[in-house]
Amino acid sequence: MPQKEPSYWLMKSEPDAYSIDSLKSDGVTLWDGIRNYQARNFMRRMQIGDKIFFYHSNCKPPGIVGLMEVIDLNIIDPTQFQKESKYFDPKSSPEKPRWDCVKVKYLLKGNKFLSLPELKILFNEEELLLIKKGNRLSIIPVEIKIANIILDKIKAE
Repeated sequence: MPQKEPSYWLMKSEPDAYSIDSLKSDGVTLWDGIRNYQARNFMRRMQIGDKIFFYHSNCKPPGIVGLMEVIDLNIIDPTQFQKESKYFDPKSSPEKPRWDCVKVKYLLKGNKFLSLPELKILFNEEELLLIKKGNRLSIIPVEIKIANIILDKIKAE
């Protein structure tokens, strides 16, 4: 049976909350705290082995800083039940959880930081949803041909 090529995604995190260096140190983490239904639904489409570009957001300048891989799926997000968490959801219950997450592992920190202004030069909004005006999703799919270009850029010496 032929092995399917991994899908590519981009996931955002504020470096003050969780950075590529945090992931490198931890090795693996749950990608929890997603509270947007479209972003959650994108995450539900992920498969083990899919690759994810790690994007630092809400910083100057924002950009792609590394790569991670999906290693586990369909994990109930524990933060939705934690009253002290900023991701607590009073409408969610252990019997009917609303939010789930994936587990990811660190693959690499890019040799080159690929900033949002650079991404806007390289791609149009049809090629990369990230640069579409008004897009605020924290998880987006990335087409394989676009992913290969990004990989070449962040791996460049």
